[in-house]
Amino acid sequence: MELFENELYQEDVQTVASLSLPWDFLKNRSILISGAGGLIGSFLVDVIMQRNHNSRMNCRVFALGRNEEKAHKRFAYCIDDNNFQFISHDINQPLEVDGFEQGGYVLHLASNTPPLAYTTDPIGAVTTNIIGTHNLLRFSTEKNAKRFVFASSNEIYGENRGNVEFFDEKYCGYIDSNTMRAGYPESKRCGEALCQAYIRQEGLEVVIPRFTRSYGPTMLMSDTKAISQFIRKGIAGENIVLKSEGTQYYSYTYVADAVSGLLTVLLCGNSGEAYNIADQPGDIMLKNLAAIIADQAGTNVVYELPDDVEKKGYSTATKARLDGSKLKKLGWSMKYDVEAGVKRTLHILKSMG
Repeated sequence: MELFENELYQEDVQTVASLSLPWDFLKNRSILISGAGGLIGSFLVDVIMQRNHNSRMNCRVFALGRNEEKAHKRFAYCIDDNNFQFISHDINQPLEVDGFEQGGYVLHLASNTPPLAYTTDPIGAVTTNIIGTHNLLRFSTEKNAKRFVFASSNEIYGENRGNVEFFDEKYCGYIDSNTMRAGYPESKRCGEALCQAYIRQEGLEVVIPRFTRSYGPTMLMSDTKAISQFIRKGIAGENIVLKSEGTQYYSYTYVADAVSGLLTVLLCGNSGEAYNIADQPGDIMLKNLAAIIADQAGTNVVYELPDDVEKKGYSTATKARLDGSKLKKLGWSMKYDVEAGVKRTLHILKSMG
């Protein structure tokens, strides 16, 4: 069974595609999505294609990714649809897209988010967020894009200085920029600054959703984030391996909630503004997250020291809870708390065999 054929997954996609949003903004428009094969991007593609099917929205999706073979398998249900086109492209190179119409939407969701990528390909982690962002902003300007979306991250806040419980969009924590691990958050910060430059100099409309640690059945099995490793172990019926004391307190978001937040920012957000996609039901300590997954899998949580390569890629932040009140004022709400989202993820992925 392919993911899109799964009944629970279809329910998630249908739920987001049926949200009360100003969908008419996308009607008869082009939408280009970088990172279309990723956790967020692939779910978003499914939602847009579902909306096309349900409401004849006639939104033409240009899905950018690096692996054509995987894309053809993942999007087999719509690969021959006139409103879908996959484009194999490295966004660190200038972009030209035949058929993308003036006044469309551009969403930059591509990013090297797995911690292992920070240590094995630190240059790629930085260039995707800076050079890739610049190329897509320039493309958007040339195409007179209606709106550009830069997918940012909770990583831009750095470490909690101990003076707040929640990070609002104006908070600025501590990042030691003279480390390899800093390449990802610093380049995300630079990407946001580039967006502001294009707003000022080119008059481009830009909105910036800031994602928390996101998870769900669209996760890549190669992902090295802690929650992804926990979920893989849970699916395999193995003990959950925790490589710290587990007292890190973070915000998490199930993919359906993350994409509903993204669409809310895209269609309802104010240009130039950043929005945290987060809510308190998604906040949990790492050790408690591990315990939930172990309980679902019928296994145990075991503690193990990380190796040097793993350790270099880990975040040093011990408390990073995001304040989502700004996005909630636009009408967004979280549907799944952490426990419900994790259970749903495990159920879907286990049923996939």
